[in-house]
Amino acid sequence: MSKSIFSDGIVSGRLSKDQYEENFSDLHPPLDKHEAMVAADRCYFCYDAPCITACPTDIDIPLFIRQISTGTAESAAKTIFEKNILGGMCARVCPTETLCEEACVREVAEGKPVEIGKLQRFATDLLMDQDRHPFEREPETGKKICVVGAGPAGLSCAHRLALRGHNVVIFDANKKAGGLNEYGIAAYKTVENFAEKEIEWLLGIGGIVLEQDRVLGKDFSLDKILDEYDAVFLGVGLSGVNALNLNNENNTRIVDAVEFISGLRQTSNLESYPVGREVVVIGGGMTAVDAAVQSKLLGSEKVHLVYRRSRDRMNASKFEQDLATSKGVNIITNAQPNELENIGEKVSVSFNYTAEKDGKLVNLDHGFSIEADQVLKAIGQTFEVTEKDLKIHNGKIKVDSAGQTSIGRVWAGGDCATGGDDLTVTAVAEGRDAAEQINLALAPS
Repeated sequence: MSKSIFSDGIVSGRLSKDQYEENFSDLHPPLDKHEAMVAADRCYFCYDAPCITACPTDIDIPLFIRQISTGTAESAAKTIFEKNILGGMCARVCPTETLCEEACVREVAEGKPVEIGKLQRFATDLLMDQDRHPFEREPETGKKICVVGAGPAGLSCAHRLALRGHNVVIFDANKKAGGLNEYGIAAYKTVENFAEKEIEWLLGIGGIVLEQDRVLGKDFSLDKILDEYDAVFLGVGLSGVNALNLNNENNTRIVDAVEFISGLRQTSNLESYPVGREVVVIGGGMTAVDAAVQSKLLGSEKVHLVYRRSRDRMNASKFEQDLATSKGVNIITNAQPNELENIGEKVSVSFNYTAEKDGKLVNLDHGFSIEADQVLKAIGQTFEVTEKDLKIHNGKIKVDSAGQTSIGRVWAGGDCATGGDDLTVTAVAEGRDAAEQINLALAPS
């Protein structure tokens, strides 16, 4: 992490090495061949399958499951990758319980959907382990496109552009590519450096050059790259973190949850990673849950996740909420922080209870306080890049239905752009679709 949390070196009650390995093992262990065949056999192979409509990348789910059931899992993987080149990661991190699996006919009829996510992982892992890329590039076009940001949207866009025969250069601000897939997802969801391995496999298509430590607005501008490239795609994500706007917020025990998760993903020694004995996480999304669960897995004695609205308004799915409580996280709703106070080696966080009246959140005249060794803020991220002529709407780059920005020859997608949900799978779809629009724009007239 970029700053020391505990000047006195306090870390929570340390666990044994075996406990850490168990706690941070694969959240959803992969299916073996027999399990995959049994799971595939439960699919009705619906003609007008609602699961396809529920998938942001429009994968033909019944087709790939049928291919698994007939013993052609490699073909199933190609069916997936044709729509979602990051299908391996999405199989691990997608909230399938609120997307394809929620729409599954088996879920509606029996309350137990086909295990679409696990079947997708079975197929994609099988093909990726063969160490060969499933697609070949179309003939060279001579066109050169710059993709800014090597997160899910940028990688998806770059791969599709390379497939169409264009040459692509990706500029990324970090030392490692992957965006949130590398830095922002709980360690137990993507084990064994999968994000890094997936990028290496993706680049196997050829025609893509990746350049690290290149920051838009610092190392280059849109004007400069538009002079050098035929088109630009922005997939820069949201690099800023919202503030609580409370006194004493600069206390070293008050940390951005994104920073906490990022540091944990990059550490090689879980045993020494600093975490409080008693932790308060403020927020109600996936980042908040990931931070809270991992604090508990690191050995925190008490972890409180506090959200300002009701449980059903949390952005984290019910599965994620249940996962948190199953790991011992105490979820408190309808409360928002109003004061931070330094008390010796701890921080006291005062909360007001809240209620919704006429659709508006109001503070009530009573509340409570929690003393904590560490406070993790997970109250949303913000767009920080400023470029002239780039129109911003509600804190994001304004794009049309084709991903086109207000600047000619510039497209955008993923978390930084207006549009869909802030999900990996949605970012992949937006990057892919923008690439096809760029391809059309660059086609000979």
